[in-house]
Amino acid sequence: MIFLLLQAGPKRSGVDYLVGVDGCHAGWITAEATQGSVHVVCRRINMLDDLFFRKSKPKIVAIDIPIGLPEAGAREADLEARRLLGPRRNSVFPAPIRPTLLSNSQEEASEVRRQVEGKGVSIQTFAIIPKIREVDQMLCKNVSRRAIVCEVHPEVSFFYMNGGLPMRFPKKNTLGREERISLLRTWCGNSIDESLMTTRHLQCKTDDIIDAFAALWTAQRIYHGESVSLPLHPSLDRYGLRMEIIA
Repeated sequence: MIFLLLQAGPKRSGVDYLVGVDGCHAGWITAEATQGSVHVVCRRINMLDDLFFRKSKPKIVAIDIPIGLPEAGAREADLEARRLLGPRRNSVFPAPIRPTLLSNSQEEASEVRRQVEGKGVSIQTFAIIPKIREVDQMLCKNVSRRAIVCEVHPEVSFFYMNGGLPMRFPKKNTLGREERISLLRTWCGNSIDESLMTTRHLQCKTDDIIDAFAALWTAQRIYHGESVSLPLHPSLDRYGLRMEIIA
């Protein structure tokens, strides 16, 4: 059973700054907008920390990266997301267990996991460990940012953007990309098309921008108290980080 939680959004005044973030080879891609605006700007930053050293600091950062990490076993957030997405469930990679976080190679991470769970770490999971480690270290060092930085998953965001239905096509093919871009256009107009023209300048892939926009869509929902949480009552990891996906 999938449980949903309406996130309560406090009333705010003034202009607030929201950010959706997705990892890319050269750092992070951000989709940024002020609250209530459909004009979105894409940027590339080297470190997530960079967002917090600007004059205008973000109110919400919705990021496509696992945050709370289990000591062993699968997170309920990932299991529920996979059940929710049905045919798109393979887009949800299991979060690595915390003991693998300091590994410097896939072989090392696999050996650590074998000692705990008897199985190795996939190439896809190991590829995101450095970025998971970056976010983990930032949130452990700067506890106040935990109220700002939230974990999202683009395919879960698209599920809700699409009226509670998973995408028909995988995002890696032409039909899948157009399906997702069309949904984003209904929300932010031609901002998505303008941003997609900057992939070479930003040193990123088309998918990175699409996923950052989906994350920003969820940041808007969090801001307005319209978001949902997988699971309903998320557990905390060893360092008090919530093991949840918000959409």
